Amino acid sequence: MIRVIALLMLPIAAQAQVAQGPANADFSPAFAEQTRAPALPASAISVTVFADGLDQPWGIAPLGRGQFLVTERAGNLRVLNADGGISRPVSGLPDVAARGQGGLLDVAVSPRFDSNRTIFWTYAKSVRGGVVTAAARGTLMADGRLTNVADIFVQSDPSRGARHFGSRIIPMDDGTVWITTGDRGAGDSGRLVQDINSTHGKVIRVNADGTVPADNPFVGRDGADQVWSLGHRNMQGAALGPGGLWTIEHGPRGGDELNQPQAGLNYGWPVVSYGINYRGSDVGDGAAREAGFEEPVYYWDPVIAPGGMMFYDGTYAPWQGDLLIGSLNPGGLVRLKFENGLVVGEERMLTDVGRIRDVEVLDDGAVLVLLDAGQILRVQPG
Repeated sequence: MIRVIALLMLPIAAQAQVAQGPANADFSPAFAEQTRAPALPASAISVTVFADGLDQPWGIAPLGRGQFLVTERAGNLRVLNADGGISRPVSGLPDVAARGQGGLLDVAVSPRFDSNRTIFWTYAKSVRGGVVTAAARGTLMADGRLTNVADIFVQSDPSRGARHFGSRIIPMDDGTVWITTGDRGAGDSGRLVQDINSTHGKVIRVNADGTVPADNPFVGRDGADQVWSLGHRNMQGAALGPGGLWTIEHGPRGGDELNQPQAGLNYGWPVVSYGINYRGSDVGDGAAREAGFEEPVYYWDPVIAPGGMMFYDGTYAPWQGDLLIGSLNPGGLVRLKFENGLVVGEERMLTDVGRIRDVEVLDDGAVLVLLDAGQILRVQPG
């Protein structure tokens, strides 16, 4: 049953900055718009509970006709109906290593789903030597079964730890698929993140059948064929927006980053960071930037601990083109406004609902947000 739980106030005058506390590091931004943008006027939104009773939901994707696929980290994939009803688990998934931060993670639907019934997902997979991030595809049958299941990506260099799987997946109209990975919790000793022959801390690009696109930047360099960009810590958000792919990643203490990854470029982790280590020490040599590493479009210190995100393309004009980001810590929904590719305003919403894991914009202009606690909220702006 859908019930109203909140109606926020009408817009108020903009403040100097979003209230967020003191920074952990004393770095200066590379340009004025790179951090701590001016606070946007508060949005008028109404919030209802759309679904409840999920077990640690992680990813959501629209199926059409008001239905959605939702993953539960323990290993279940469910269909969410237009009335908020939740199906039994879809059968046919491969074994999932549900421990630590691992499990069944993101889910996405083929752009040609109506004709091919193909879906994609990412998950933690047990292999010899430890656990890896993997991505798979399958055919979703009308009776709730998956068939033709096959991995299209399996991360190299398994780790015995269970952290930083990254793990967003985006299938494209051209038949390629974006996959994000993390550094597997290696911290600032994570040398594999800077090694193009490893898939730790990389944006990965493969074809939908798992083969390698011929125009990938490192094709022909040993194990680097799948790599698009490198130097990322833990990308738990990815979305298509102006200019193509955008990603967002967890920093350590400070230094969460919004990037627009470009082919073959290096985004610096763990050599440079706008944050510091959790124990208070410097990351790398203590520099926020060095020659040869790309600057983030935007960063946060203190962190927002980003989850999923999506550019708003709904019907509410004041949000058009804005980026909506789920926050795990301190929690809530973060809205960024852009001008000429730079962030010119930030808003924090839903700051009392807890950890938001993923975001989905609906055709009617509303937004669904997934909460770690098991609810899905419907946010109606305006």
